[in-house]
Amino acid sequence: MESSNLVNERKDDVLSKGKTRKNLAPWIFILPAILIITIFVLLPTVAGIVLSFFKYDAIGSMDFVGFSQYKGAFGDGLFRHSMWVTFLYAFGSLIPTVFISLLLAVVLNQKWFPFKNLFRGVYFLPTVISMVAVAFVWLWILNPQLGPINPILSKIGISSQQFLGDSDQALPILIIINVWKSLGFNLVIYLAGLQGIDESLYEAARIDGATSWQVFRKITWPMLAPVTLLVVAMLIINGFQVFDQINIMTGGGPARSTYAIVFYIYQKGFHELNFGYASALAVLLFIVILVLTLGYQKLSEKYNY
Repeated sequence: MESSNLVNERKDDVLSKGKTRKNLAPWIFILPAILIITIFVLLPTVAGIVLSFFKYDAIGSMDFVGFSQYKGAFGDGLFRHSMWVTFLYAFGSLIPTVFISLLLAVVLNQKWFPFKNLFRGVYFLPTVISMVAVAFVWLWILNPQLGPINPILSKIGISSQQFLGDSDQALPILIIINVWKSLGFNLVIYLAGLQGIDESLYEAARIDGATSWQVFRKITWPMLAPVTLLVVAMLIINGFQVFDQINIMTGGGPARSTYAIVFYIYQKGFHELNFGYASALAVLLFIVILVLTLGYQKLSEKYNY
């Protein structure tokens, strides 16, 4: 009896150790990710929120000012202007990106379309290229003196353009470049959504004599609603965080026509050394993005996605 009890106790010990190892294994694998997120995301976020209540120039002492910097932001005309520019950039990129990427996805999803994989790779290529590299290439293309566009325009009777040097053209050009670069990523998402639609739905519609437009309007578009909501949310969030494209291509100009909010935060923090006010602006931007994200979540719940 005693020997059998010892055997049972050992079995229980082995089983308990095995369960402990099994429970610890997932945490061991995700521990590096948790540390990285904590060190590079959570701690800087908390530090930025705390810093927004202080006046700090990275040299002198930190002076507590409470909510005064938030109040000052709402009276800051340049802050309102930069938010307006950001809205124009984000929502100006939204509709053409969704429309063109969906159109290309529908075409490239057709069985009859030749060289589908080649075109998918070509459209996706700008996505994997750094925005810094993309910006410098477009700077050369849009150069009024050295770029190839003005000579082409002169041959068809159009006068030389300043492009990024023109306050009326700079922001639309940045929007076009953003649409071009983000097209491939959203195209892949839409392709995945299209390939997840049951083919029997299309077969039933064809048997009933539905036209291509009716099939798209009644089957494809409703079935892609969750994908579209995801694409729209990502485009809006990324649009509100634009910085490197503006920093390299226009520097916020000309005449601050491309002065987006993140660029303004960067200027306040690293050029004027007003880190407290820059942190307050960053918190306000976070709140705007959070509201948009919650709105997206509510919309998803409304359609049960």
